[in-house]
Amino acid sequence: MSKYYNAKRIRNIFDPSSSGAYKLSRSKLELFINCPRCFYLDRRLGVGQPPGYPFTLNSAVDALLKNEFDHYRKEHKPHPLMTENKVDAIPYDHKDIDLWRNALTGGISHYHKETNLIISGGIDDVWINPAGELIIIDYKSTSKDGEITSLDQDWQDAYKRQMEIYQWLFRRNDFIVNSIGYFVYCNADSSKERFDGHLVFDITLIPHVGDDSWVEKTIKEAKVCLMSDKIPELGPDCDFCRYRLAVKDFEK
Repeated sequence: MSKYYNAKRIRNIFDPSSSGAYKLSRSKLELFINCPRCFYLDRRLGVGQPPGYPFTLNSAVDALLKNEFDHYRKEHKPHPLMTENKVDAIPYDHKDIDLWRNALTGGISHYHKETNLIISGGIDDVWINPAGELIIIDYKSTSKDGEITSLDQDWQDAYKRQMEIYQWLFRRNDFIVNSIGYFVYCNADSSKERFDGHLVFDITLIPHVGDDSWVEKTIKEAKVCLMSDKIPELGPDCDFCRYRLAVKDFEK
């Protein structure tokens, strides 16, 4: 198998004539929001955006956080981060927790009958409060100056949508979900005088009041896009579209 990017895919392509349900991940729904043209090229025509390099350090932080929260999950006790932030909850101990957390092998999914689409996504964690309500958790890691206390940048709206579609998915699987979810934000301190083979992280718990009312409308719009025989217009804010347009001008 080639180690290089395969520019034209023949698998997992939407066929408008097929009666079978088509699986659409949370990340592909986000792609539709960002650029319907790139979404169409990917899902309908099999030409996906070139993948970025994996953020292996972020993945390592995620794995360590999951291990840590799993320790308290087994003990049915709150993690100190919950106690410090006065969140009355414990990590949710459910038989499907590992399935939900693995987007490659399943994640959590819902069959959307109206569009014949299966919407899926892989979560980072779920907590549960004494009222039996689930709390959706998402891990984020970065390294920037100052304390991170909010998600107020435009590009962070995608983070909020990510949490909200997870809330929607759990509700569609008949779970009671609290409207408040939390981002476990790990910020590496780069101001230390010495490295000594250790990164020191400040961990902040950032609440987000989710609103999943946009999800149904977006799924329906994505299906209309997939069914069309016309490629959508260039995305005005899409770097990939701008790049392709610039190259096309020179190729002419």
